[in-house]
Amino acid sequence: MIRNGVPLPPTVYPLAKRRVWAMLAGSLVFVALGIVFLVAHSTVKVTLAGALAVPFFGFCSVIIIQRLLRDRPELVLDDAGVDHVRLGRFGWDEIAAVRIREQRVRSTSQWFIELVLHDPDAYLARAPKLVRSTASMNARLGFGPANMATNTLPVPPEAVLDAMRRHCPGLAVQH
Repeated sequence: MIRNGVPLPPTVYPLAKRRVWAMLAGSLVFVALGIVFLVAHSTVKVTLAGALAVPFFGFCSVIIIQRLLRDRPELVLDDAGVDHVRLGRFGWDEIAAVRIREQRVRSTSQWFIELVLHDPDAYLARAPKLVRSTASMNARLGFGPANMATNTLPVPPEAVLDAMRRHCPGLAVQH
């Protein structure tokens, strides 16, 4: 958006490294527990839990380490659109609306900013492989393909929506 003849500077959100370090520690704890379960061989269920935990949380740990080593902002908003480290680039014209979504699992909640897209299939055709591979699971949960987890952002989701509206004043926000 241009104000007084000057384009609005990009809004840049770095990775919330403290939170991500905590996520890495949690993943590594689950890898260690999985190894203990595998070594203990106490029951078939415990051994199976270990066999599933080690590769899953090991993969999560690798992804988290890559994000910590990559010196790139988590999210950049500018007058042309949105650039998210995991989801890629979106023009404002691709986004029909945005909304804050909650995914509850037992007693915890995970908050997301969902980009509601005019043409989700066009996005999926160019989306990163990890996004494409989780799209059907997201659809079963009632989400579209473009969801930004807010736990890796240094600000609350409402602050991000406010910044989005500054860059794209006509942006629809769904509740």
